[in-house]
Amino acid sequence: MPFIPHTEEDIEAMLASIGAESIDELFDEIPADLRTGTLTRVPPGMSEMEITRLMSERAQKDGFYLNFIGAGAYEHHIPAAVWQITTRGEYYSSYTPYQAEASQGTLQLLYEYQTMMASLTGMDVSNASLYDGASALAEAALMAVRQHRTSRRILIPQTVHPIYRSVVRAIVKNQAIEVVEIPYDQASGQILPEQLDQYGQEEFAALVIPQPNFFGVLEQVDALTDWAHSKQSLAVAVVNPTALAMLTPPGEWGNQGADIAVGEGQPLGIPLSSGGPYFGFMACKQQLVRQMPGRIIGRTTDLNNQEGFVLTLQAREQHIRRSKATSNICTNQGLMVTAATIYMSLVGPEGLYRIAAQSHENTWSLVEKLEKLPGVKKTFNAPFFHEAVLSLPKPAAQVLDSLKAQGVLGGLRLEEHYPELGNTLLVCVTETKTADDLDKYVELFGQALTANA
Repeated sequence: MPFIPHTEEDIEAMLASIGAESIDELFDEIPADLRTGTLTRVPPGMSEMEITRLMSERAQKDGFYLNFIGAGAYEHHIPAAVWQITTRGEYYSSYTPYQAEASQGTLQLLYEYQTMMASLTGMDVSNASLYDGASALAEAALMAVRQHRTSRRILIPQTVHPIYRSVVRAIVKNQAIEVVEIPYDQASGQILPEQLDQYGQEEFAALVIPQPNFFGVLEQVDALTDWAHSKQSLAVAVVNPTALAMLTPPGEWGNQGADIAVGEGQPLGIPLSSGGPYFGFMACKQQLVRQMPGRIIGRTTDLNNQEGFVLTLQAREQHIRRSKATSNICTNQGLMVTAATIYMSLVGPEGLYRIAAQSHENTWSLVEKLEKLPGVKKTFNAPFFHEAVLSLPKPAAQVLDSLKAQGVLGGLRLEEHYPELGNTLLVCVTETKTADDLDKYVELFGQALTANA
């Protein structure tokens, strides 16, 4: 098939059939000042070889950076087989699986994904994914309000990712849902259970509990979960799936476990890709499954007693009749979920644990080395996973600029969202970093601190 299948004769015939003289007349409702005219930054027609050369030259200008930025998107090793399999035609172009008889492959894969995520989170049931971690948290807030019935207030700690909090507010603000933010303890970087006493006389639909939190710090999840349940509120966990290979899963928090678990699935085999696409995950207790948005795949048997997979618990009308729907989320990130399922299958539980453990060990090692530099210290005294906040003796922006000039993305400065922390830097280390990488970072970091001092 040619890239542009219409000949000039085809175009003339189509225009004639609708009574238009030209393409310009067909789109004459677009004001002239909004038309782009000539695309000045697009090169003229080029051969495939020329395009390949051009793109390689542009890619080289981007350079290669040693990356120590985390904050919700993480640079993990992805086995080559993950995307070799994911981009096969039968996965890459899978159709919306409403017709089960034509979509068994897609349905089975999503069912396997749900099984893995339910196991990883310690919950009873998972959906087939949502758009990203931030919107998954917003959907969890809506779900909690529907389930609670009497309260339209959500407690969200300031230790939850600031972008997640912003997305939640944007999505729920027109539904008369109030988001109440809980300040954190500046010594530990946690939400202290005793801080919640001030909210004890109020009614809330849910308490959001991050683990680890945005600072990389581990929260006191058991006490927070039990507090929420003592107030007849739901406990909504926001978790890093890699960390769950080492940490207690949400389904086992406190005496009863969290009620809903959400998070960003990008660490499970999805490349950084300049910010996306990623996927959000959601799992919950069995009694909440009717409130869960998105697709849910079930396993059943047909009239011949043959095993099969189908969309379940939600009629198709729920997806197309928005006014009657639990949510307007009717789809899932199928391609990303395919990659995540293959990734988890290949690395397995032991592989996930090793990835988490190596990332944790690398971060501890880097923090120990950095704290030997003059004026650098760990900001919070609580345990952390594979991110940590460091207090610096000079503006973080200057240090980061100096590191970037040497080919190192040194971390994320926090002053925009947490000005009270002063000159602080959030640094992340994963299993992809070697001892030499850490030594290079420390050396350049020390140079950045003394430059123009």
